[in-house]
Parts: sequence; C-alpha cells; structure tokens
Amino acid sequence: MNIELQEQFGNIDIYLFDQLLKGNITKDMTILDAGCGSGRNLRYLLQSGYNVYALDRSEEAIQHVQRLGEKLAPEWSTEQARVESLENMSFADQSFDFVISSAVLHFAEDEVHFDQMVQELWRVLKPGGRLFARLASSIGIEDHVKPVGNQRYILPDGSMRFLVDEEQLRRITTALQGELFEPIKTTIVAGQRCMTTWCVRKRT
Repeated sequence: MNIELQEQFGNIDIYLFDQLLKGNITKDMTILDAGCGSGRNLRYLLQSGYNVYALDRSEEAIQHVQRLGEKLAPEWSTEQARVESLENMSFADQSFDFVISSAVLHFAEDEVHFDQMVQELWRVLKPGGRLFARLASSIGIEDHVKPVGNQRYILPDGSMRFLVDEEQLRRITTALQGELFEPIKTTIVAGQRCMTTWCVRKRT
C-alpha cells in the first residue's frame, strides 16, 4: 500500500476520484456529501481546502467527520457537518454546486422514500450543479436477485437493497429535467452485487 496516497485520498470512491481528475469538482464550488458516513470521500476535500458540507443520520458518523475536519482542516467549521436524514435536509434551496450521494439511496424503504431522497438532493443543487450518485442496482444480475416487495431485493451476497435499473434512472433524469453528464456505469462485483454510477446535471 502506498501510505502517502492513502493519507491523501483515504478510501475515496474511485468514481468520485474520477470526477476530481476530470475537473468536475473544483475549489470554487460548494460541495455536499449527503450520507457521508465516517467521511471516506471527505479526506482529500477537507485537507485540500474545498468548501465542503456533510450530513448523515448517524450522530457517531458525524462526530467522526467533525474530528476528521478538526485534524485535516482547522479552519473548517464543524457546524458544516450535520446530523440529518437525507430526505429532510435543513439546507436552503440551491445551496450546492456538487452533491455526492455515495451508497445511500439503495437504503430506501420503498419508491416513495427513494423519490423523497432524490427530490431533496435535487432541491439543494444549484442550476448548473451536478449530482453524483452511487447506488445498488439490478443491472446485470436481474436473474439473481429475489424481490421482497417495495422494490427491495435480496442480492446474491445476502444483503437487502432497494434496486434501480437503467430505465428507471433515465426516467427519473427526464422527470427532473436534468441531463446525464456521464454515461450510466455499472460495476458487477463477482456476480454478488452491482453498483451503478448515476451522474446528473441540473440545467440552468
């Protein structure tokens, strides 16, 4: 393991790292990590001086992010990390240029809950802003997932997730009047689960 790279980037999602490389995330942006967990995608952003906010429903997770911020970015306000649910955020409309939702949406209880979360992510995004979402899907393993109701499935790895497919993501993109700024990409992990990257730009 390259310790220097590990300290700089932590366990950042490889597809989010790709967004950095492409210049889709810049220091003049206001960024939200919605469902940040313990901050795996925040290490580089915090220590590099990005204007980043974070939320998670877990108080323990947010405390961890606040400690991470105090260590890596002393000038960063810990008040920018909040204990909140994604479907009921306190941020004002059109607050962010780039919104991250990594491995969160597939915990939706049903389609109504999923739509609530997506609408909130979209509400806080500025015109011209970008939503980066990574979520579980059925793409490529359709015959290997077992429905349990409310668009939730048991995956081959034994986990239960709310699953989307490409048609649904395209339909939601159209309903939001957004546009894909990256092709929909799906990674199949050993036939056990699938993770899809959904990147949508809010038209100005």
